[in-house]
Amino acid sequence: MQTTQITRLGPESGKKNVIRRLAAQYQLLLMSVPFVILMFIFQYVPLWGWIMAFQNYSPGRGIWKSSFVGWDNFITLFNDERFFLVMRNTLVMSSMSLVTGFVGAITLALLLNEVRKTLFKRTIQTVTYIPHFVSMVVIANIVITFLSPDGFVNHMLLKLGWIDESIFIMGKGEWFWFINTTVGLWKELGWSTIIYLAVLAGINPDLYEAADVDGAGRFHKMWHISIPSIMPTAVILLILSLGSIINIGYESQFLLGNPLVLDYSEVLDLYALNLSFGSGQYSVGVALGIFKTIISLVLVIGVNRLASKFSGIRLF
Repeated sequence: MQTTQITRLGPESGKKNVIRRLAAQYQLLLMSVPFVILMFIFQYVPLWGWIMAFQNYSPGRGIWKSSFVGWDNFITLFNDERFFLVMRNTLVMSSMSLVTGFVGAITLALLLNEVRKTLFKRTIQTVTYIPHFVSMVVIANIVITFLSPDGFVNHMLLKLGWIDESIFIMGKGEWFWFINTTVGLWKELGWSTIIYLAVLAGINPDLYEAADVDGAGRFHKMWHISIPSIMPTAVILLILSLGSIINIGYESQFLLGNPLVLDYSEVLDLYALNLSFGSGQYSVGVALGIFKTIISLVLVIGVNRLASKFSGIRLF
């Protein structure tokens, strides 16, 4: 009678396997060391400056000699009516940019994937990619020039007889959110499609051939093959995007905005900049940075759990 001996791997064997894998990939580990060091220096070392949020910080006294005030800076921040106005602007513009960018990138990728003429497809890709590599300063100047009272848009509206006199479009606060979202979509739409096109290029062609045999049209293949194939990637990108929904940045708002639309253009980053260097409230500005970090962390964890619960896809 032949017996079979079953060997169970204990903790010791598991550790040995990990050590063997690390040893076999030591070149990759050595290559990653400089980047880990840079990340540690620029992402983690500055966190010690958070102590300023609990001080009455003064550049003259420095961190070590500034007096501690506890949670007073956070109380000051949340009692400021301007904070809630700025939070509204940030959330609205972030949501508009997220929805238009997310839907637009997937739609453009699906449409480009259906193009059979290689030259036309590459031309469209190139045209949509170019704005990503153009500085936001240049983009903002182009937009302001086009929308100025003597710019192209006003000229065309006057010529068509739709308006009687030129409009200062960039001075209309209620239009700023739409203008900012449109500019962001124009600048980043093409670049955002790259990862979706890469996923679509990796789909097994046999799936499309089987669908052709079953008589499926282009729309049905797109709906039942292409879209389900890119959904895992789309969910992961959505989780990452929602985590930074209040970190919209300030470049476009700063460059496109002006005093007439400040109540609609000012976002949290601009507000923190004005607090710190405009009014000298450095500690309140740091408190705002901590608030943004905590909210971003909560959003990433929450969206990740929701995605795991409803779609089975999770980032971590």
